Amino acid sequence: MFHELTIGGVLVSPFVVYAGAALAILLGLRPLLRLMRFERVFANPPLAEAGLYVCILALLIVLV
Repeated sequence: MFHELTIGGVLVSPFVVYAGAALAILLGLRPLLRLMRFERVFANPPLAEAGLYVCILALLIVLV
């Protein structure tokens, strides 16, 4: 069970921590996606990357 994170006396929601972790994972995956020519597969690569971010975020919420 994950409780709120306290930074300088301010409670930070677990969702904010998960969103930051998902962003870090996505930024780590970007070089791999570039090698796989991710942008050529989709008509709108930024939208596909946003969908991938949402999937990573959902996996973090469910699994952690």
